[in-house]
This record gives sequence, structure tokens and C-alpha cells, in this order.
Amino acid sequence: MFIHQPSYPALVTNDVTPIKVSGKNNMNSHGKNGRRLLAMSCAAVMAGLSVPSFAQTDGAPAIEEIRVTSFTRRPEALSGLNGSIAILSEEDLKLTAHTHIQESANRLPGVNINRNNGQESLTSIRSPVLSGGGACGAFLLAENGIPLRAAGFCNVNELFDSHSENAERIEVIRGPGTAFYGSNAVHGMINVVLPKPDDRRELTVEAGPRGTLRGNARIGFDNGNTKHTLLLNGISEQGFRPESGYDQQKLSWLYTSQLDNGVELDGGITMTNLNQETAGYVTGADSYKDDVLRRQNANPEAYRNNQSTRVWTSVSYTLNSGWDVILTPYYRKADLDFIQHFLPGLPTEQNEHSSVGLQFASYRDFADGSKFAAGLDLEFTEGALLQRQERPATGSPLVVATVPVGKNYDYNVDAIQMAPFVQYQKFWDNGFDITLGLRFERMKYDYTNNMLTGRTREDGTPCPMGGCRYNRPADRADTFGNLAPKLGIRYALNDSHDVQFRITRGFRPPQATELYRLQNNQTVADLDAVEIDSIELGLSGAEGAWSYEAVAFYMDKDNEIITDSNRINLNNMHTRHKGVELSGAYDLNDQWRVSGAYNHARHTYENDQISGGVNLNGNDVSSAPRNFGTLQLQWRPMETLLTELQWVAMGEYYSNPENLNQYSGHNLLNLRTRWEATESLTLSVNILNLTDRKYAERADWAAFGGDRYFPGEPLRAFVALNWRFN
Repeated sequence: MFIHQPSYPALVTNDVTPIKVSGKNNMNSHGKNGRRLLAMSCAAVMAGLSVPSFAQTDGAPAIEEIRVTSFTRRPEALSGLNGSIAILSEEDLKLTAHTHIQESANRLPGVNINRNNGQESLTSIRSPVLSGGGACGAFLLAENGIPLRAAGFCNVNELFDSHSENAERIEVIRGPGTAFYGSNAVHGMINVVLPKPDDRRELTVEAGPRGTLRGNARIGFDNGNTKHTLLLNGISEQGFRPESGYDQQKLSWLYTSQLDNGVELDGGITMTNLNQETAGYVTGADSYKDDVLRRQNANPEAYRNNQSTRVWTSVSYTLNSGWDVILTPYYRKADLDFIQHFLPGLPTEQNEHSSVGLQFASYRDFADGSKFAAGLDLEFTEGALLQRQERPATGSPLVVATVPVGKNYDYNVDAIQMAPFVQYQKFWDNGFDITLGLRFERMKYDYTNNMLTGRTREDGTPCPMGGCRYNRPADRADTFGNLAPKLGIRYALNDSHDVQFRITRGFRPPQATELYRLQNNQTVADLDAVEIDSIELGLSGAEGAWSYEAVAFYMDKDNEIITDSNRINLNNMHTRHKGVELSGAYDLNDQWRVSGAYNHARHTYENDQISGGVNLNGNDVSSAPRNFGTLQLQWRPMETLLTELQWVAMGEYYSNPENLNQYSGHNLLNLRTRWEATESLTLSVNILNLTDRKYAERADWAAFGGDRYFPGEPLRAFVALNWRFN
């Protein structure tokens, strides 16, 4: 039987809450790593199943006290929600103290984020690690429920726009999003939840290898009905390869206010800045294992500069009729400037967009055990993109001839997004509850080309060998409409265990870059919205000292847009995704706890498509490991001291759609310790890649570069001192 758990959190040992337990071409090595990872998962989950009953650890929160906001955009008891929800608590985030969100998020079931270089990332939630211009559209990435970027203007690295380093918790919905969220919540959603303002004040200073310095501050003021908190985070890191350092700063100001008429205000501002020197791929088969090659940087000129701003205020009020109303207007601006070191000719891209939006939702709880919600989302966006190539391309004669110097693209896009939605929940005394949701979303793009139309050079002269690679469509408008129904049924077997079933649909309109940054023979991007249908079945529970979750899922996706080994978009692809997620936690005694997450899945192409002379039908999707997971062993010898040993296991995967090249996977160990020396001072030591393993954060294969990798960082240690003051 497959199991799934959104309703029961992992138990806590004193002040530390581990992860929420949410819980054709065969390669011989798949079986070996799969058995190893399966054994790891069984050790964590079956340990709990073999013990009849244990008293709940003192200080552990009751299930009904765990509250999340990602599911319905207002705080809800986790026990009342039917969804694949996983949580990283504030204590989890303190323990990992991540310098990159991957270090924390990959503890959760279904999540596999590749770090790449510096603060770059590629996301995976119940999916392959997706790349390419529109790949980011498969995931809704948000802060306090507001998407980090506009629906048609995402970026694969946009997680660095979130202030995750100072988050109160991180919530992840695996699989298509709820009725409250639409575009881009195809495979899942990550929501970074910032803390509620209070009078807490603390300062953290951290030092690491190669001159790494980080400062983190939280300064709060409680003025009765009004509270304010200022969050600051800044880091400077040199990088372990030449010209690969970065400086990053983040600021959030948060406030809450209770007005005399009963209106509650809750809002703030987040601003981020990143200046990064980007180290590109190292090339050649297994080059990440070579002591010399893995420390080289073939693209010392590459960089990434990014700034973002978000301003929002939520207005909450209860009407005399019993309806709760939440209205959240917001403003967003994002600017990104970088060299595309992964393309021939190394063109520079400058993209920006600004949005104003409104999230409206109303809620009503009825005496018969039912709940109803309805709302409307509106967003207006202005965006622009400029791609320019300063130097001649290198490579084959075809590449040199068809990738010219000069401007490649220069366009503006205005977009309007509108989405009404409804959700109904009904609870019965016999243990059953049902959730019904429906969302309709309309997206309209107005595109203006600021260059000559067609696949010519900037001055209009043609390229030899059939024309230039980059193709610019004429001005046009495009509209997409999608309807997404949701159904969830749950049955409580008893007070501690339940079984759940869900059918959901996710969707996303094509991104602006997929529609208007055409290539080769494309004259119009004939694209439909990407749609995915998902079925889930699971069982979950928590009792005494143990908790568990597992979920079986099957997802079928149409109109997918993938990038092949020549960096060319392949449209109207059909892919299938099916797998099992297992997770669990068990308190061995007052001092020892074990927790883990194991993921097994198969992601395949399901239609005929020739790429590199190979028919992709039946192949594994590239960058889709069949097995991966983590295992954590925690030891608390005294109230003030906690040590964790973590095993991170990554299975092998194909690095191209043709399944002709592969990465063999890796195993890493991390060691983390927190010691509360006094009531005011805490000392932390985090040692990552404890055995100094040579591995690749990401493996890729390109027709113009062959095997290429982002090498993983070597053994490194970070020492931090936290001071709490008033």
C-alpha cells in the first residue's frame, strides 16, 4: 500500500522540529542505488511501524496546532487539509542555516533542487530537474503567498529572490496547486513564509571557507496594536573556482496592525540584490572528478546581477454576515542582467518586468461542518527583454555562420492575468471529508518587436546556411484560458491515521520567452498551455514517538515544452510521471531521533519526437533520477546541545533526452551542531561534504559542448555565533 501524509507533522525533540513527514532503458546501476535508498527509507519508516506505542515527546506541538498558509492563503490547521504538504520549520532552518536554499529544501520528500553555481538553482518537485527558458513555469515559487515573479515572466533561478534565510518556515505543496493558486503550480509550489512581527532581537555572524562572511539580523518592536520587524541578511563568498564569488544582500520590513474597527493589516517589503561572478560548466566526461579540471572556470567573464522588490499589504476583516475577507494588493519589480555562458557566442541578456496585482479571497465556515471559499486574482505586468551578442560565436561552421554578433532579440510584452476560483470542503462525523475546487484563469499577452522581423542579422542581412538561429516574430497578441478542477477525499481510519485520494489538474500558459524568442524555422510559436492531470493515493499517521507518510502519484502532462541537446525548444511534448514518496521519523529515546525521505519515480517521454537522430518515445526525461533521498540521525545529549549527521543520496540519471549519456550519482555526508551556551548565545558549526566527495551538483550534455558539469563544492565548514538581545 502506498501512503501520503499532509496531516501529521514529524514530532519534535525539545526545540527542534524535523521535516514534516508528508510525506525502457534500464541501467544496471539504477537497481543498486535504488536498493540502497530503499533500505535507507525502510530503516526510517519501519522503525516506527515495528513499535506499538510511544508517549509523545514533551514539548511537541499537537497536530491541530500546526498551521500552514500555502493551501488556502490564510492560516489553516494542517489536520484539516487534504494535500501533499511538507514543512521546514523555523528550527529546521536554524539547524541547516543554509547559504543556499537547496541545503534545506532537499530534506523534504519529492524535492530535488540542483544548485549550479553560486546562488543559481534548478528546481524539481515530483519532476525532472527542468531547464530551458520556460522550465521555471512548472513551479510556483512564492513569498508570503505572492509569486516571486509574474506568471509569464519566470526565471529558473528566481528562488534567490526570496528571503529564505530569515524565514519562519518554508511550505512545499507537491503536485499541482490548489484552487487558490493556478499558473506555474504544475508540479508543485514552494512558499517562503516570513515571520510575524514581534519584539525579538538577534544578531548572527558566520564565517566560512575562502573568506566567506555572513551577517544576519532580526530587530523587532512591539507597540501594542502595531508591531514591526526588520530582517537583514548579507553574505560575501569567493567561491572555490576562479571568478565564481558573489555578494548578496536581502532586506525585509514587516508590520502588523490591529485597527479599532476590527480590520487587521499585515504587510511589508522585501528587497534583494545579487552580484555574482558565474563559473560555467567544466567539460569532458567525468571532468568533475579531476582535481585540476573541477577547479577551473572556462567562463571568467560570466556574471549575474539581479535585483528584486516586492511590496504588499493584506487587509483582513470579518463581515457581519460571518464572511472572512482578505484583500492583498501588491507591487513587484525584477531586473536581471547576465551572460548566457551556456550558449554559443555567450550573449548577454537583460530582462525586467514590473507588476501590480490583487489577491482577493472570502471564506465562510458553516455549522454543518462545511467550508466555502471564493476569490479573484488580478495582475497587470509590463516586461521587456534584450539579448545582445558582443563577440563572434565559436564552434562548428554552422554555429559560427548562424549565430551572428549584434542584437538577437529586443521586445516588450504586456500581460493581464485574471483568475476567479471557488473551493468547498465538507466534514462528516463518520471520518470522511471531501474537498472540491475549481479555478479558471485567463492570460493575455501583447507583444511588441523592437527589431526587424525574421531570422536575419540585426541590420537585416541574411545568415548563410539557411538563415540565422535567432528568429523574431512580428507584433502579435496571444490569449490563453484554462480551467482546473480539484477533488480530494479523505477517510480517518482512527484518531492517528488516515487514507487520502486526490485528483487534480495543473496548468501554465507558455512563458513570454517561449512564445517570442523563436529559433530557426519557427515563425510563430504554435503553443498551447501546458496541462497536467494528477492522481494520488496515500496513507499517513503519527502516534507516540513515530510518524510516517507515503504517497503514490501518477501524472500525465500534455503540451510540454522541452529543450533538446542543441538548446532548441521541442513543442507539444507528452510526458508521464509516476512514483512513490516515503518519509518518516522515529524518536529512539529522549536523546536519539532518526528521520528520512526516499523518492522513487520514473519520468518518461510519451510521444514520437526525433532528437539527435533518436526517437525519444519511452526514454527517461533528462535530469530525472529515479531514486534520491536523505536520512538524518539526531543526537541531543543535553537540552542545550544538538548534533545531526545527514546522508544525502542522489541516484544516477541521464544527462540528455536521447539517453546516451548519464551521471552516476553520489552520496554525501553533512554534520551540523548547535550549542546554546547561554540564554543569549548559541554557537553553530556546520560541516558540509564531510568526506570531501568529488561529485557534480548538475550533469548536462550539449551538442556543442559534450559532457559538462557544475562540480560540487569540496569539504567546507561554517562557524556561527548567534546573540539574542533586548
